[in-house]
Amino acid sequence: MKKENIFVSACLLGENCRYDGANNKICDIEKLNEKYNLISFCPEVSGGLSTPREPAEILGDKVVTKSGKDVTRNFEIGAKKALIMAKKYNCKKALLKSKSPSCGYGAIYDGKFSKNLIENDGICAKLLSKNGIEIFNELEYDRL
Repeated sequence: MKKENIFVSACLLGENCRYDGANNKICDIEKLNEKYNLISFCPEVSGGLSTPREPAEILGDKVVTKSGKDVTRNFEIGAKKALIMAKKYNCKKALLKSKSPSCGYGAIYDGKFSKNLIENDGICAKLLSKNGIEIFNELEYDRL
């Protein structure tokens, strides 16, 4: 039986691409590989941001770093590259990192670096969802 491709945030697969140089590896992510082909991608790195990098959050219609630098363009470029990759591999689902300004879906940080969550989607999650890709986060991992 041919396995379906699923788009996965690279940090959830153990790639050290988070803003702080760490990862968010799901401890038993290999189980997902039994059912899906895992297509790894980090939109922030693909958008030209380094690892490590200053933390960023969405504030209004911009993505800004903690020191106030506008990195919206990097996030938009990364999201577009993610969509191209997801379409190339015919991914109908994506497993993305929750709360991220790029991959968060349903709830992200408020843009004030206060650890408060607001109802909103990250730049990449929003674009993938708008293009018909069903979004899951690591807290919903069991649903896959």
